[in-house]
Amino acid sequence: MNDKPMDSQTVVRRVSDTEVAVTRTFDAPARVVFKAWSNAELFAKWWVPKSLGATLRSCEMDVRTGGTYRLEFGESAETSFAFHGKYIDVVPSERIVWSNEESEDGAVSTVTFVEKDGKTHLTFSETYPSKEALEANQGGLDGAPEQFEQLDALLPTLS
Repeated sequence: MNDKPMDSQTVVRRVSDTEVAVTRTFDAPARVVFKAWSNAELFAKWWVPKSLGATLRSCEMDVRTGGTYRLEFGESAETSFAFHGKYIDVVPSERIVWSNEESEDGAVSTVTFVEKDGKTHLTFSETYPSKEALEANQGGLDGAPEQFEQLDALLPTLS
């Protein structure tokens, strides 16, 4: 499967018929990058690609094994849509695994943080229940390069 560089540092690739992954190395320790993924206030600052013009109306995250999350997007309650699920496995500064329960074809998402020399190599993957489910959600990671640029800009303010 081909790696598809989306910007100078972010790589989006199809891993298999049911998995897609994004990788990038951030110039920050794993504990800081993990904090940006696990603190709702920080997560809300970088998760939505600015180019989408979407508003994150609410961000509820209980980032622990067995905890839940709910992200609600839209301009008003009438036009909003939500992503929600459960945290399956959380190991601080190492890994977060969660379910996406918006539909029966929702992916299991995993983000891993591997620190070396004060930098963090991050892998964010989504594994779908079938090839068809991945195909139906093919554009799901198109915003990842912009999201990761926004995260990269936030990290120096957290160190």
